Amino acid sequence: MFGECHAHIIMDGKNYKAAVALHKSGVKEEVIRAHFRIWKEMGITFVRDGGDALGVSRWAKALAPEYGIDYRTPIFAIHKRGHYGGIVGHAFSDWKEYHALVVRAKEEGADFIKIMISGIMSFDCFGRLTEEGLPEHEICEMIRIVHEEGMAVMAHGNGDRPVRAAIEAGLDTLEHGNYLEQGTLDLLAGSRTIWIPTLAPVGNLLGCGRFPDEQVRRILERQMECISYAFEKGAAIGLGSDSGAYLVPHGQGLLDEYEWMKTAVGAEKEPALKKRLREAESRIKERSRRAC
Repeated sequence: MFGECHAHIIMDGKNYKAAVALHKSGVKEEVIRAHFRIWKEMGITFVRDGGDALGVSRWAKALAPEYGIDYRTPIFAIHKRGHYGGIVGHAFSDWKEYHALVVRAKEEGADFIKIMISGIMSFDCFGRLTEEGLPEHEICEMIRIVHEEGMAVMAHGNGDRPVRAAIEAGLDTLEHGNYLEQGTLDLLAGSRTIWIPTLAPVGNLLGCGRFPDEQVRRILERQMECISYAFEKGAAIGLGSDSGAYLVPHGQGLLDEYEWMKTAVGAEKEPALKKRLREAESRIKERSRRAC
């Protein structure tokens, strides 16, 4: 079985607010254990989390060995105050605060650092993000500071401009990466950045009635076209479902992600796809290992 390279153990795939509320007055260990049991039953032995602001993923890291799961976490994500990211982490207003959060994450046991450099997609309107990405020079500085601390960088990013800036700055892994242009995909293919495209949070919305299927399908098809192009160009692409997101249940979400990925590159290329996904997973494991 593949590893889950992008998960949110604080979420439940059904209702984000309700899932988070369970931990508001203290981490609920049994909720974490229930998710681990699902992964174990499905043979998923590697999970890379996206962090949270309530200490859930930190607690999960301590429990994971009981289930034979190699669990990696940034503990919490870091976002610029006033911008997207509060649902998974803590905010900074200046570089002193940013550096302090990076150091705090390290001290609390982070395996890597997660940063937020853009908003998310507006699923009811193709091509639109909830907010544009941070300025290029800020993205570059965020990545530089983390690398100087000896840590790898996981970046939540959508939109061509911020993603291109992050790749040029030496980003380790790109999460989501919707609406990339051909030039940026070419840059990605020639870079050290590993791309986790997370198709399931989009594809699994089809038919649910929450958003217009026409718009959701356009977003999905655009991302699949980008994956197909990047795959042919030799880009490093990993498998992560964003499990815990709406309609992306833990465990099953990874199976869904693989099917969407296989559709994107073509079923006839499945042997090559499997090989490439395992190679990317191996590289992700190496980069998210704590520096001594």
